[in-house]
Amino acid sequence: METKNAWEKYPAGAKRDEVMNFAEGYKDFISKCKSERECTSYIKAMAEKDGFVDLEELIKAGKTLKAGDRVYRVNREKAIALFVIGSEPIENGVRILGAHIDSPRMDLKQVPLYEDTEMAFLDTHYYGGIKKYQWVTLPLALHGVIAKKDGSVVNVNVGDDENDPVFGVSDLLIHLAADQMKKDGAKVVEGEALNVLIGSIPLEQASSDEKKKEAVKENILAILKDKYDIEEEDFLSAEIVVVPAGNARDFGFDRSMIMGYGHDDRVCAYPSYVALRDVKAGKQTYACLLVDKEEVGSIGATGMQSDFYEDTVAEIANLLGETNFMTVRRAMRNSKALSSDVSAAFDPNYPEVMEKKNSAYFGRGLVFNKYTGSRGKGGSNDASAEYMAEIRAIMDSDEVAFQTAELGKVDQGGGGTIAYILGNYGMDVIDSGVAVLNMHAPWEIISKVDLYEAYRGYKAFLNA
Repeated sequence: METKNAWEKYPAGAKRDEVMNFAEGYKDFISKCKSERECTSYIKAMAEKDGFVDLEELIKAGKTLKAGDRVYRVNREKAIALFVIGSEPIENGVRILGAHIDSPRMDLKQVPLYEDTEMAFLDTHYYGGIKKYQWVTLPLALHGVIAKKDGSVVNVNVGDDENDPVFGVSDLLIHLAADQMKKDGAKVVEGEALNVLIGSIPLEQASSDEKKKEAVKENILAILKDKYDIEEEDFLSAEIVVVPAGNARDFGFDRSMIMGYGHDDRVCAYPSYVALRDVKAGKQTYACLLVDKEEVGSIGATGMQSDFYEDTVAEIANLLGETNFMTVRRAMRNSKALSSDVSAAFDPNYPEVMEKKNSAYFGRGLVFNKYTGSRGKGGSNDASAEYMAEIRAIMDSDEVAFQTAELGKVDQGGGGTIAYILGNYGMDVIDSGVAVLNMHAPWEIISKVDLYEAYRGYKAFLNA
């Protein structure tokens, strides 16, 4: 069963311009949002311009909700849920677009700064599944926050402005790498070797005969004190991520693709929000849920396994005057969701790990994974046949280009999403998203037409 290339739907001219113009908005988002905090802040700012109101403010003011209202709620600056209230009781269920906004990266340790042979470094602990050797010899940037004891929070964003310095992890030159090249790929670069070089000038001394211990480190601390008014101990309460420096770029002579950091899973998060923004209020309530920590198991207070979403539904039900204990349970059970996460694109350079009939391809539209998981579908949600048929009908009715796929050959590998967590409530859930090349690498690639079809597919799902 052959799927068509979605570009055929968009001939050069106005139709193709729709695809290209949508991609420009996404490129701005992915270039500016390299952490879950930045994604949350960006989406919150968009939402407020688009007429969404902070749910917490409504709760404090003792106000109520009605059909057509648009609200959002932020969870610890790292996750956000947005709703368009429908005319039916919320216990009839919510149509949910769920995606994650964290991506593989390197995090600074709590005591990161040190000096070795008159070079200053930051020690890191990698986050999520990465090939560690891919992160060396790249220009890197630092993004995040430093929380001080006085309650103030300092924002850090260095390396992405063209006038900023960049940072990096060094690698062994090939002339001395004979032993390194014999190592297993997982150990060519060890996790403890992912140390980010940040400086090499020693602090100037009061006199030539006075030599300060770790003078290069002290010079870095002096710079940080001057620029951010922080002390070394403030790293204890910091969250700083190390990410590739640079903006997302058009990829290919025909500009049909985008190379950028963090397509997994921001390429699903962005069209999910825009679809919610662009949809008109209907009978059911609609939701866009953008969460943290998927790359490490969806755990913690900002991950999908927290009660944040369920609690938010309860707060909305309360403001709608639906206070029966069973309202939230029914709302969760009667909901339908797309767990919007990326899928592995077929790469003809590595065909041995894929099964062609059940692979996702660039340019063929939104991808649906009936199940993910690994080795016997372990950890998957596995959507029902009936729900799959419902989704097919929705996509076909709106002429959305879509394809179905598995994540590689059986017993070759696999992966998971937030789908099973939503499924635990008894709701219908299926994985859907955009095909990605170089997934989990510092620089990933997606097709612009797949991005646009994802937006159209998400909007069709909400409108169904």
